[in-house]
Amino acid sequence: MTDPTKDPRFLRDPYTTYAAMRSACPVQPLPAGSGGRPGYLVTGYAEAREALADPRLSKDTARFFAGAESRRRPHPAVAHTMLASDPPHHTRLRRLVARAFTTGSVERLRPFITRTTDRLLDQWPTEGRPVDFVAGLAAPLPVAVICELLGVPQAERPDVQRWSARLFAAGDPAVVDTASHAVAAYTAGLVARRRQDPGDSLLDQLITACDADDVSEQDLVSLAVLLLVAGHETTTNALGNALLALLTAPGELDRVRRNPQDVPAALDELLRYDSAVSTATFRFTTEPVTLGGADLPAGAPVLVALGAANRDPARFPAPDRLDLDRTATAHLAFGHGIHRCVGAPLAKAELEIALRAVLARFPGISLAVPADRLEWRRTRLVRGLESLPVMV
Repeated sequence: MTDPTKDPRFLRDPYTTYAAMRSACPVQPLPAGSGGRPGYLVTGYAEAREALADPRLSKDTARFFAGAESRRRPHPAVAHTMLASDPPHHTRLRRLVARAFTTGSVERLRPFITRTTDRLLDQWPTEGRPVDFVAGLAAPLPVAVICELLGVPQAERPDVQRWSARLFAAGDPAVVDTASHAVAAYTAGLVARRRQDPGDSLLDQLITACDADDVSEQDLVSLAVLLLVAGHETTTNALGNALLALLTAPGELDRVRRNPQDVPAALDELLRYDSAVSTATFRFTTEPVTLGGADLPAGAPVLVALGAANRDPARFPAPDRLDLDRTATAHLAFGHGIHRCVGAPLAKAELEIALRAVLARFPGISLAVPADRLEWRRTRLVRGLESLPVMV
């Protein structure tokens, strides 16, 4: 499989390629994986779910790359986050952040999300002119929410958004590495400032919890970086993907426009249909594993294509059709197992509030350009639009 980020057709529609691969075998060998070792790509739903929960598939990247020569120089706080660890270390770190995303915590944030959404939509044109949904709402809303949670000053939030976009960019690895050092240095400085001038933000709570649990400063900064970056990047993509899915399915769009109370129930199908995370973060086998009829040797990189799994007809009949009557709660857009996205409740709250507000304010919203002319982000990890021009 060649580099998909270099093919605009794959970026626009990866699902046709994934379907062909899945029909041949749901677990396919890749000629070159991470660290120069051959790897495997998982495209089937059952196989993806199994791989995501199998403790023999490690996420400890430091262990995998130990002793390997590399020209990459990412900051450790970005390269070795909670997502790149196994139990018991992962269990300890996840416990510290999970309390921030309970149902009660998210409910307390809903008024802020609503106010921020309304403020952003107040700036949209109202005279039949186009507006970029990504720049006008999908990008700034999640940034504002996670920065509010972590106590990031308003003036510093554009820097956070810029560094985050570069971390997920494809192309020049040096750009990604430079951004990793910038965001890690910023976050370490923010932690130091909060120690000097404590408040009641999630970051303050995290500092207190980490200190009480004797968590290292690097792990503390790494947790904060993960929340800061992963806390908004995927939600931005999910918002754009969800609105595009509705705009290209007129019947379903009309349904939620007439019945906005149906939006919360529609979220799982929207997340399944075009997953914001295309490929789960890195895993490798710690011993020989048989998966989907394929025999994987020890030490093999494994990429789980969440977007492909969510379009597996063996689990979701007619998967290429957006069907808001479908029961899609078993989708893998947030992952599965111990690494399932801890911020999923917050992401769904932002999706619900934003989509309901847009459809209520702009019931005639439509695409400003043909769907096949939209530009997709050139990255393997996430799936999202560079921009989404709409007429309001």
